[in-house]
Order: sequence, then structure tokens, then C-alpha cells
Amino acid sequence: MLLAAVAAGAALFCLLDAWYLLRLPLALLHARWLQPRLRDPLREQSWPGLVLPSDLDWLLHMNNARYLREADLARCAHLARCGLLGALRALGGRAVLAASCARHRRPLRLFQRFAVRTRLLGWDARAFYLEQRFVCARDGFVCALLLCRLHVAGCAPGRLVQHVCQRQVDSPELPEEVHLWIRCNEASSQKLRAESSLGMNSKDE
Repeated sequence: MLLAAVAAGAALFCLLDAWYLLRLPLALLHARWLQPRLRDPLREQSWPGLVLPSDLDWLLHMNNARYLREADLARCAHLARCGLLGALRALGGRAVLAASCARHRRPLRLFQRFAVRTRLLGWDARAFYLEQRFVCARDGFVCALLLCRLHVAGCAPGRLVQHVCQRQVDSPELPEEVHLWIRCNEASSQKLRAESSLGMNSKDE
């Protein structure tokens, strides 16, 4: 029986990203029940992190893929805590990550503590745009910066914010670099559609 349990545990960790699958629901529960509820989706939220040996690459600093995973957890916790996740359920919508752009400025090393600071920059008719900063706990240096486009289906992003705030809220003006990034994504989409002969009516992007 013990051998079977060990084998099952080994298979779980070999075949699936078990830590992620465990941490995600725990992050949502922590944000929903153990932290004060925020009714302002534009308020910045902080998610703590620690670089573990399993996060390291051959250069002995945090693997690039780990930044995306930690950002994913922080983003889900942000949506849960500010009420947007509940609004999605209430209004029958769903949200998926449609694009992200990472910029690395300084590596995070073993056992360094950091915080992922997530901020909703604004929205348009189809998506939310978020900024996520990896901030070193020791000196406050921004080690990495992510821009994220969260595509919303089944409900307009502005309607979700209205549901949370119980009033009409206009999106803040998006920063210039976000507008440039949006145009870059649109140009890439048009090129790929032309290459695959899908036309301009594709619903995937």
C-alpha cells in the first residue's frame, strides 16, 4: 500500500506540474477568505515569493518560465481578491491570457524574497491590460516586468468592473507602451491571418 502511494505520488509529480496544481487553488482560497476584500480593481496588490532550488536554471538564477508561473498565480489571486473573478462567474464570462510580454532587468537568485505587484492598467471592449512587477524584497529593485492582455469572452470588461464597483467606471488611459504593444500584437495577428488564409473574421484573437 505504501509503495503504491509512493508510486502514485511520483507519477503525479513526473507527469503533472503538481506544485502549480496545488498552489493555484490555495492562492485563490487565501485571496478570497484570508485577505481583506478589495472593491477597487485598480488598486495594486502584492503577492509574496521566494526563489527555491526547483526554480533555478543552469545559471543558478530563477528560470524564465518560473516568472510566468508566479505571475499567473499572482494574477489569479488579484482577480479573486478584487471581485473580478466572482463577477465573471455571476455574469457568465470567462477570461484567458491572450498575450504577455516579459522584460528581465536583474536575475533573482536562490532564496531571494520578492513580491509580484499586480496592477490593472485599464481595459477596452475585449480585454483587460495588467502590469506585473517582480520587486526584490531586499532593495525594492524591479527585477522583471510583465505586460498581460487578459481576453474576456461572454461579457464586456467594463461591465465586469461595473458589477464589482456597483457604478459605471471608465477605463484609465492606457500608458503609451501598452498602446505600442497592442499595435505590435495586432500587426502580428494580421500577418499570421494572411499567412494561414483565415481572413480577418477569425475569432481566436
